[in-house]
Amino acid sequence: MKATDANLLTFINKAPQFVIPIYQRTYSWTEKECRQLWDDVRRAGRSDHIPVHFLGSVVYVEETLSTNTSRSPQLVIDGQQRLTSVTLLLTALSRVIKDAEPVDGFSAKKIRNRYLLDPDEDGERAFKLLLSKADRTTLNALVAGHDLPEAVSLRVKENFGLFLKWLEQDPESATDICTGLNKLMIVDVALSREHDNPQLIFESMNSTGKELSQADLIRNFVLMGLEPKLQTRLYEQYWRKMEEGFGQGAYVAHFDSFMRHYLTIVTGAIPRQGDVYVAYKAYSHEQTAEGRDVEALVREVWEFSKYYGALVLGQEKDRSLGLAFKDLRELKVDVAYPFLMEIYRDYDQGVIVAADFLEIVRLVEAYVFRRAICAVPTNSLNKTFATFGRELKKDRYLESVKAHFLRMRSYRRFPRDEEFIARMQERDLYNFRNRSYWLRKFENHGRKERVSVDDYTIEHILPQNENLSREWREVLGVGWAAIQEKWLHTLGNLTLTGYNSEYSDKPFTLKRDMEGGFKESPLRVNQGLGQLDTWNEAEIKARADRMARHAAAVWSAPDLPQDVLETYQDPQEPSTDYSINDHPHLTSGIMRQLFDDFRREVKALDACVTEQFLKLYVAYKAETNFVDVVPQAKALRLSLNIDPHELSDPRQMVVDVTGVGRWGNGNSEVKLSEAEDLPYVIGLVRQSLERQLGGGADDD
Repeated sequence: MKATDANLLTFINKAPQFVIPIYQRTYSWTEKECRQLWDDVRRAGRSDHIPVHFLGSVVYVEETLSTNTSRSPQLVIDGQQRLTSVTLLLTALSRVIKDAEPVDGFSAKKIRNRYLLDPDEDGERAFKLLLSKADRTTLNALVAGHDLPEAVSLRVKENFGLFLKWLEQDPESATDICTGLNKLMIVDVALSREHDNPQLIFESMNSTGKELSQADLIRNFVLMGLEPKLQTRLYEQYWRKMEEGFGQGAYVAHFDSFMRHYLTIVTGAIPRQGDVYVAYKAYSHEQTAEGRDVEALVREVWEFSKYYGALVLGQEKDRSLGLAFKDLRELKVDVAYPFLMEIYRDYDQGVIVAADFLEIVRLVEAYVFRRAICAVPTNSLNKTFATFGRELKKDRYLESVKAHFLRMRSYRRFPRDEEFIARMQERDLYNFRNRSYWLRKFENHGRKERVSVDDYTIEHILPQNENLSREWREVLGVGWAAIQEKWLHTLGNLTLTGYNSEYSDKPFTLKRDMEGGFKESPLRVNQGLGQLDTWNEAEIKARADRMARHAAAVWSAPDLPQDVLETYQDPQEPSTDYSINDHPHLTSGIMRQLFDDFRREVKALDACVTEQFLKLYVAYKAETNFVDVVPQAKALRLSLNIDPHELSDPRQMVVDVTGVGRWGNGNSEVKLSEAEDLPYVIGLVRQSLERQLGGGADDD
C-alpha cells in the first residue's frame, strides 16, 4: 500500500478513469452531506487563511496490471461518495459558468476536459468516473448533457439539482467554489494486488462522509474477493435483483433490518443491530467451512429477500395474504418477521398451503394485538418468534403452530377470551397507538367490500367536554363526572362518523335522529345505536360487552381439542398433580407462616408470576423458573436462577452452588429462616426475576 497527499483535482485529472465496482453500495449522500461539502468548499474559497481543505481519502486498486503503453482503470475501494459528489458539483459548475472563466482554469470546457471527460476516449471509456449500474446511466447523462434515463437514480439527480440551485441562487458563489475546489486535498491510497487485502483495508477505513450500513459491508465482504467473472455473475443474478426488488428508497431504509431478520432465521440467534455484519461474517465462515459455496449463500439471501418484500414492502400478489401482511405492518409486528419469513419459505416450496399460511398470519396478528390490549410485557417477543420455528411439526404445520401458542405460559401467553374480553372493555382505546387499526378491523371483519376508515373520524358518543350540558348530566345522574372519566375513551363509548362536527356535544337523541345520525349510519360499529332511547353508564357497559365479545371473534385465539393438545405435551415436563399438602414441612407451624408470607411477596413482584407445586420443591416462574423453594424443617432453601456474580448481595447471604447436585434450578442458593430477613431475600429474588424479564436464562 502506498499513501501520499494529493490535490484532488490534479488527482482526478491524471487518473485514466475511476470505476466503482459492482459490489460497492449505490451513491447515498443526502442533502445534509452535500450541504456540508458546499459549505466547506466555499469557506475555503473565501478565506486566504485556509491554504488547503482535507476531504478524506480515496483508496483504489488497478483493475488489471498496467503497462507503460496501457493504463488500467482504477477500482475505488473507498471514496466513492466524495468523488461522486465533487463530480456532481463540477458538472453543475460547468453548466452555470459556461464560457466564462471566474478563476483561471475553470471554464466549462476546461472543467469537462480535465475532470469530467477524457476527450481522447469514446463511449464509457470517456467518463472520468463510472458508477455502479444503478447510478451510472444517470451520472453519465448529466455529465454528457443528455436526457436522463427512465430508471433515474434519485440521489444522483437530486444532489445535482441541489448544487445547481445553490450556484444559481448566488451569482458570487461560483468564484468561491472554483477557488475552494483548487484547495481540496486527499490522501491518495494505492493498493497492490499482490500484497494488499482490499477487504481488510476497506473494513479498517475511518473516512469522513456517510457511514457504511451493515448491508453495504456484507455485500462488499461477499463479492469483493471473488474472481471478476464470478463477481459479476453473482451480482447480476442475485444481488442486483435484490436491490431492484427493494427499490432505491426501500433498499436504504430496509436492507439492514432484513439482514438482521435473515440471520435470526439461519443462525437461531438475534444479532444486535450494529453487529449484523460481524454475525454474517461468522455465519459465512461457518457455512463455507462445512462445504457450502459463495453462490449458495448469496442465493439464500436473495430468496429470503423476496419473502421480506412480500411481508414488509407490500409486494405480495395473493390478495388475502397481502391484506393480512398489511394489517401486520400497521400493527408493527416487526418481531414476528423472522418466523413468518421462515413459514413463507415453506409456503413458497409447497410445504404449506396458502389457506393455512393465512391462518397462521392471522394468529400472529391476534397474538400481538391481544397482548397489547392485556398489557402483557413485550420484552419476550423477539425471542418468542426467533425460536418459534423449532416447535413446528411440518407434517402437522398449522396444528403445531396452534399447539405452541396454546402451550406458552406466563408473559409469553396467548391471552384467552376471558382475559381479552375483560381488558378490551376497560382499556383507553382512544389513545391506543393502534387506534385506526382496531377500528378498521372492527368495521371490515367479514366484509368483502371494505370500508375506508380514514374517511371517518372517531366520535365520543358521550362527549369529551368537561363542562357537560344539563341534558347530559341529567341522563348520567349524580355521579356524571366519575362516569365520564371512567368510560369516556373506552370501547363502549367510541364509534365512527362522518358527521363529527355536526354531532358536537349534542344530546344522544339528537345525534341519533339528526340527518346522518346513528339511525341512518351504514357503519357496522353503529349498529344498535339507532334503537336506543338513552345513553348512560348501563348502555355504555352493555355495548362494550357486545363489542368486546365480537372482538374475540375478530382477533380469534387458537383452538384445539384437548386430546390433540395433549399429544404436544413434553414428556420431560414434571407432573403438576401436587399441592401444598404434599410438603410435610408446610402443613402448619412457623415454616407454613413464613412460606405464606414469602409466596405472597413473590406473587406481588409481577402479574406474570406463576406458582407450581412439584414433588420436592415449589417453582415460581415468569417464563421459566426464577426461584425454587425447597421446604426444610427449619428453613426455606431458595434456589435462584441467576449466577452469584450477577447479584447485588451486600449481606453475602447467597452461596454459590454451581456444579452441586440438588433440587432446584439455579446456581445461587439462600436460606430463609427468619421473618425479618424476608424483605432482603425478596430483593434477591426480584433480581433473578428481572434478569429473566430482561431476556435471561432459557428453560432447563
